[in-house]
Amino acid sequence: MPLSAVDSISPAFEHTRRQLFHPFRFGQWVRLALVGLLAGELSGGGCNTNFSNFKDLHRVTTLPAGISPAAFAAMITVVLMAAFVLAILFMYIGSVMRFILFDSVLTRECHIREGWGRRQGPAWRYFLWKLGYSLVTLVILVIVVGIPAGFAFAAGWLRNPKAHIAPLVLLGIAVFFVLAFLLVATAVIAVLTKDFVVPQMALEEIGAIEGWRRLWAMMKEEKGGYAGYIGMKIVLAIAVGILLGIIGFVVGLIIFLPAAAFVIAIVIAAKSAGMGWTVWTITLAIVAACIFIVVFLFLTAMISVPAIVFFPAYSIYFLAPRYPRLSAALYPAPPAPM
Repeated sequence: MPLSAVDSISPAFEHTRRQLFHPFRFGQWVRLALVGLLAGELSGGGCNTNFSNFKDLHRVTTLPAGISPAAFAAMITVVLMAAFVLAILFMYIGSVMRFILFDSVLTRECHIREGWGRRQGPAWRYFLWKLGYSLVTLVILVIVVGIPAGFAFAAGWLRNPKAHIAPLVLLGIAVFFVLAFLLVATAVIAVLTKDFVVPQMALEEIGAIEGWRRLWAMMKEEKGGYAGYIGMKIVLAIAVGILLGIIGFVVGLIIFLPAAAFVIAIVIAAKSAGMGWTVWTITLAIVAACIFIVVFLFLTAMISVPAIVFFPAYSIYFLAPRYPRLSAALYPAPPAPM
């Protein structure tokens, strides 16, 4: 009898407790934190973008002294190119780490070096799927926003918006709900892929499309069970996200206050020495900020290790009764008596 979404919580919790605390191994805890961080398994907040200061951008009319427009443009170009390359690189690293995390939870042992060499094939297929899925999603979002915007422009609503407030508001509401639906759908597809398609790719060396074909067949046979899983996953993610968000906020304060005091002291000392903003000082500030962010994320991952193990275990225990290969790997047969 397959476990329901609610019934899968208890064995996943017990699995997490045994893997992390019986016995407690600090080295495994650190490795799981690193794998979970790179695999994108962290739950909760801690990475909020503040757009409140964008309204003041029109006041910036000059560059800092010592920086020419050409140097500033070159620096921005290099940063954007580096960000794009790093995004692709970390997408691939995250693909490999997704399989390493699956193996780590399934076997209760985390071996990064061994997993990195062994999981290149399925990770590459998963990476290509994520890259294609991201591009398709981006194109769909551009179409959803671009077509209504083009229609409003062609109809002349944007030339005199005050005279067309009602149709613009109605169009904006329609676009908002379509975007909300698409964002939810893309998020659900991504979650189902990492929870139920990745195990198939790991155990059978198949591609993501074939994994989705099989998953779709399973979902059609048990619509209520998978719908319950998605609903329970959302509830659990919200609960864990709130808890980890509170803990992360406290940790952030512990790190931020001394770091802020240190930065203020550096700035005061630099100003006293007559130093200003140059290409080198801006680069140094960016590097320091990146180091601070990495330290904060890693500490957050260390705190989140129970969640990093629990959520993959939850999906494994839900899927195992419905997928014989995973069940055989999760519950291996005892060795034959001599």
